[in-house]
Amino acid sequence: MKILLTGATGYIAKRLLPVLISEGHEVVCCVRDRRRFDASPHDAAYISVIEVDFLKKKTLDAIPSDIDAAYYLIHSMTASIDDFECLEKESARNFRDYIGKTNVRQVVYLSGIVNDRLLSKHLLSRKAVEDILSEGSYHLTTLRAGIIVGSGSASFEIIRDLVEKLPVMVAPRWVKTRCQPIAIRNVIQYLTRVLDNEKTFDKSFDIGGPDVLSYKEMLLRFAEVRNLKRRILVLPVLTPRLSSYFLYFITSTSYKLAANLVNSMKVEVVCCENDLNKLVNIELIPYKEAVMLAFDKIMQEEVLSSWIDALSQRALEKGISRLVNMPCFGCIIDKKRRKIKDEEEVLKRIWSIGGRNGWYFATRLWHIRGVFDKFLGGVGYRRGRRSLTRLHPGDTIDSWRVLLADKKEKRLLLYSELKMPGEAWLEFRIKDNVLYQTHTFRPLGVMGRLYWVAIFPVHHFIFSGMIRKLAKC
Repeated sequence: MKILLTGATGYIAKRLLPVLISEGHEVVCCVRDRRRFDASPHDAAYISVIEVDFLKKKTLDAIPSDIDAAYYLIHSMTASIDDFECLEKESARNFRDYIGKTNVRQVVYLSGIVNDRLLSKHLLSRKAVEDILSEGSYHLTTLRAGIIVGSGSASFEIIRDLVEKLPVMVAPRWVKTRCQPIAIRNVIQYLTRVLDNEKTFDKSFDIGGPDVLSYKEMLLRFAEVRNLKRRILVLPVLTPRLSSYFLYFITSTSYKLAANLVNSMKVEVVCCENDLNKLVNIELIPYKEAVMLAFDKIMQEEVLSSWIDALSQRALEKGISRLVNMPCFGCIIDKKRRKIKDEEEVLKRIWSIGGRNGWYFATRLWHIRGVFDKFLGGVGYRRGRRSLTRLHPGDTIDSWRVLLADKKEKRLLLYSELKMPGEAWLEFRIKDNVLYQTHTFRPLGVMGRLYWVAIFPVHHFIFSGMIRKLAKC
């Protein structure tokens, strides 16, 4: 079958793609920025990449007409606290109207469980999208999931941060809310096994694991897997706003995502009974086993996707390509160079920078700057990286975004996502046994130049030490 995969750079789609290819399907991947999509691990005979933004109707002409099925895996939960509903509805309408002009027979949509009487804005938006998609001329199959447990998922990483950092947790009363978590492995199985299955056409199914747990029980069972003793104190006075700020400062999530998650966590997400599990023959994975499987992937450095991969700054919304060519006019440029003996060894260090390895020099100062950024409403420092050795455009390295990672050219280009009155790039390049390190800052007005003057001594200290450590063999 020829399948259209929307949201191809997203958490679910990155997991789904290799499975579809292994089953012999031809997959057309929809991305907003081709540079962010790494097609190299996949057989070129089974994959094609098109640039499509479902909020821009003109770009939809890139979608081929001969597709047989489509996966709708688009949502805008991290875009805004208030207006993501409008964005999701507009995107769904544009998709529905255009996809109806193709040969598509089935659309598969991954939604959220919406069985509670009072739903959060996030879940109401998911239900609205389902209603819009159901009006199309194709057969719609909707799978409704709650908490997805897998390495790199937003829920998993937030729980991981809380459990591993806090011996005693003070939590709001929503931690007593029940949910039915499901392993990412089971989600992918459901998504693939409903494909072209006529018994699932024009129907919606709740999907969840075998355990119904409160959020408190999830945290404590997670702690058991990690052999940690944890206590959770429930206070009724913690408001959703306070809870959102608590998640924002303690975990690596953004405030927008934290606020939307907290609002959703007040809603019970337990599956209604259905026969889909028997129909597609899936063995459900218990919660604790799902957590262990996730940590196996983390330890093996095989995290295929992460929620952090989602673009987080307005400057990046127009695509990475716009930022690759670093500006010169009106910029303050700090260039450093150093002779090296072993190019491959230095390149290996550059490709391993950040995350668990740190920045080789004054890493504690990077942490302090990240703390200040959190208080300013920024991304902070704790995002880490998916792999200790592999990099691709769109990946995150702590507070930086990878714009270009070319080992043949021996060049790595990063873009800062810290809050600052301006924009900053950091480039590493090796040529003729010389390491070049360039930090470019484009100030925004007078405040930008005052900011640079204030931090110049610290920057000079950090970047001088960093190139010295990188070049040392």
